[in-house]
Amino acid sequence: MIATGEEHERMLAEIEKLMDKGGHRTPEEDTALELMVRLVKDYEAEHHPLRDPSPHEMLVYLMEQRNLRQADLLPVFKSRGYASDVVNGKRAISKAPARQLAEFFKVPAALFV
Repeated sequence: MIATGEEHERMLAEIEKLMDKGGHRTPEEDTALELMVRLVKDYEAEHHPLRDPSPHEMLVYLMEQRNLRQADLLPVFKSRGYASDVVNGKRAISKAPARQLAEFFKVPAALFV
């Protein structure tokens, strides 16, 4: 168990050392690495939990990942103004566009509502 930020930093340094070995780790080192990663994940989940992204943040993220522009979403929004408002966070994503975005990006619609 990691109890302090200092222990967390030390564990991250050890993980990095083992990761740098790449495929040259022993089976014991692989096991130790798995354990340390699990401990770090547990500590971070408790002390630095990540919040779920907002529908707008998810849309922007998916657009960035696919190198899309606002204009690429016109088949979904049917209007440049509406697309602009949604992409710029000025307008919420309603249920119908959420379903269309889900189909467009091949992801669950729940990401956008």
